[in-house]
Amino acid sequence: MRDGGRIAAAIEVLTDLETRRVPAKVALKAWSDRSRFAGAKDRAFVSGLVLDALRKRRSTTWRMGEDSPRAAVLGVLAWGWRWPTDRLAEAAGEEPHGPGTLTEVERTALASPRALDDAPAPVRGDYPDWLDPHLARVFSDARAEEAAALAERAPVDLRINTLKTDPERAFKALQPLGAEPVAEVPTAARIPAPDPAVRTGAVETIPAFHKGWFEVQDLGSQRAALMAGDIKGKQVLDFCAGGGGKTLALAMAMGNTGQLYAYDNDARRMADIIPRAQRAGVRNLQVRSPVTPDALKGLEGKMDVVFVDAPCTGSGTWRRHPDTKWRLTPDQLDRRMAEQDAVLDQAATFVKPGGRLVYVTCSLFAEENEDRVAGFFVRVVGFAQAGEAIRLPPLSAGTDGFFACVLERSG
Repeated sequence: MRDGGRIAAAIEVLTDLETRRVPAKVALKAWSDRSRFAGAKDRAFVSGLVLDALRKRRSTTWRMGEDSPRAAVLGVLAWGWRWPTDRLAEAAGEEPHGPGTLTEVERTALASPRALDDAPAPVRGDYPDWLDPHLARVFSDARAEEAAALAERAPVDLRINTLKTDPERAFKALQPLGAEPVAEVPTAARIPAPDPAVRTGAVETIPAFHKGWFEVQDLGSQRAALMAGDIKGKQVLDFCAGGGGKTLALAMAMGNTGQLYAYDNDARRMADIIPRAQRAGVRNLQVRSPVTPDALKGLEGKMDVVFVDAPCTGSGTWRRHPDTKWRLTPDQLDRRMAEQDAVLDQAATFVKPGGRLVYVTCSLFAEENEDRVAGFFVRVVGFAQAGEAIRLPPLSAGTDGFFACVLERSG
């Protein structure tokens, strides 16, 4: 495909996404299924352009002076991908597959974009208006800057698996991808976010990945898992295990000692845990599937640590899933809060006296974090906060947005 066809495809996908209100991956797959002629580079180009346009939708269309998929794509190419106007004009006007010749209004906007200095915080931070009070509650006057950090491309973070290797050997294996050490977490490696116009190598191309030497895991997620503390030889329950990312991090921290249980109320989300655990060299894991009646029977009141990676809005992951911020609604936030209350109450029954419950979300909102913990203390007597909770804001922490709090059950 030529550039004009790729740009037109990105506009088509964004229009489909907007019309049907479907996830970006669904709209991209629908386009891919219709476009068998598109090669791997074409699909990567279109996917990258769509996601970048979603990340900066409000600020870009503000600068363009028009809120449309076409304006978002043109603006991202000009200011994010640094395409000169002449290149943009040539690609747009390509016959028969380009999106159409640039208008004079578009040329003027690209040459003299509208300033962002006086734009409202939701425009500067690239988020919906209704979320402004929620972000203001946490970040006050810095909310636009914090949210804007989630409108950038994310690096690729890796957790070095010490069950299989050590950091020195892992970094040697990762040299072709330019991985860098992370000072605060010795078992973490970071591959910087790629330039939008550059296609980079995939982690899966490194043979050591298939040996289980490392897992793709955001640094914030790794730091949240470390909140479980010293768990070697302990009884640990990962209550909302999902695909097993934090399960494997907990297993590594345990050093294959003690007993680790993984559970999720949706068996489909757990489909990959066993093969991932085998690849990672985990030997102390029991997977408790919800398809089995009373899957957690016998564990009540016996766990040293119950880790709760609670269902949430995922507002802290907007760098990686930018479409979710535009599809999020107040009703969805309310439903997540109710789910979080239920999960906390259920998980608490498995904590033994003197044991700990670690509550984690990848959300920025106090309503899903501090408020839920405060309500939990009211509903479930006998728990207290153990140490400080941590909040990982994307701007200062350089991670996805995370919240983690350790609760302790009295004897």
